[in-house]
Amino acid sequence: MIFKVFYQESKAEVPVRECTKSLYMEADSEREVRLKLKDQFYNIEFIQKLEGSFLDYEKNNSSFELVN
Repeated sequence: MIFKVFYQESKAEVPVRECTKSLYMEADSEREVRLKLKDQFYNIEFIQKLEGSFLDYEKNNSSFELVN
């Protein structure tokens, strides 16, 4: 499964919507995504499972790149 992770780069700063970034990750569950990112200093806002037409749309996006 592919997940889209919305995050802020720092847990120390107040989240600002305009500074939200996203990355794409392949994992079996949302929990696995969180475990893979636990060593990062990210403030994870939301994790969205992508499938079907939503996944196709994101793949056509120029910033689509899977992170390991």
